[in-house]
Amino acid sequence: MIDPTLRPQREIRANYSDDTIRVYQAYSREIAEPALAAQRFVSPFKMTRMTWIKPSFFWMMYRSGWATKPGQERILAIDIERCEFDWSLLQGCLSHFDPEVYDSYDEWVDQKQLSPVRIQWDPERNYNLERFDYRSLQVGLSGDAAKLYTSVWIRSITDITDKAKLIRFSTGASRNAMAAEITDEERPYPISMSIAQRIGAST
Repeated sequence: MIDPTLRPQREIRANYSDDTIRVYQAYSREIAEPALAAQRFVSPFKMTRMTWIKPSFFWMMYRSGWATKPGQERILAIDIERCEFDWSLLQGCLSHFDPEVYDSYDEWVDQKQLSPVRIQWDPERNYNLERFDYRSLQVGLSGDAAKLYTSVWIRSITDITDKAKLIRFSTGASRNAMAAEITDEERPYPISMSIAQRIGAST
């Protein structure tokens, strides 16, 4: 396991294969069950709001309160095409102005208006949901990007709610081992220099 103090400030870490990358989302039973049956997002899922995907398991646990927050009681692991995930990053715009990424505030505003993808870097969490100093990626999809995600990119959707609850309620060495397994699965995800520059990733 890598020492957290040695992590780059902005690094994508994910569970991925040669072809796919795993992201997480949390939904109500009413949305999760039709999605699991269809293996894509279908009604009553709506694309009128931005949908956020997260490669970090523990950030998803933090966001959902270990699957306890209203409307986030089911944790879904979604395996999507890596090429499509990379495409989304190339379309991305940071959710907040960063002078190290954009030449001017106006440039950021213009890109934000044109981009269907939002990039956000939030403090990563450990299995106690305590924050680290380094950041974890969130990707917000809207418009055409959301349509492609829900109907084309997805290879599989798996319900991992029971796994999340098992980790939450385990103690001692058992919990440490399961948490370490999750952390080890989330390796640094390789991206091109053009993507790194676009999303403000550490290089």
